[in-house]
Amino acid sequence: MIYKISTDGITAEMLEGFFVDWPNPPSPETHLRLLKNSWKVIVALDEESGKVVGFITAVSDEVLTAYIPLLEVLPEYKKKGIGRELVKRMLSELKDIYMVDLCCDDDLVAYYNKFGMAKSNGMIQRNYEVQSGKNN
Repeated sequence: MIYKISTDGITAEMLEGFFVDWPNPPSPETHLRLLKNSWKVIVALDEESGKVVGFITAVSDEVLTAYIPLLEVLPEYKKKGIGRELVKRMLSELKDIYMVDLCCDDDLVAYYNKFGMAKSNGMIQRNYEVQSGKNN
């Protein structure tokens, strides 16, 4: 597995199959745009296929706060430590940021606890009409 901290050389064709179980998933082209517009991004590439098999993103004010909105590993690549490596690498990238937040479902709290993250309350709003991405 190759881990890259940029989108250099990444194409939409390399991003097929993500956003599993989303009713209105972003297209690979929109996915590429969101990766490029993120403050930090790490992608996991399968060396043999050249396909992106996992990714994590962060947005930040570049002063005190960062938020990790997305982490996903393709279903056929789960349980191989890729997600763990992506989180570990992203937290290392964010080590100089005071406040690193993310929201997750209750069943993932124990997973993120392993990285030293603490459970907190969060509030969210979802606009599913534009879930596939603004300005597709």
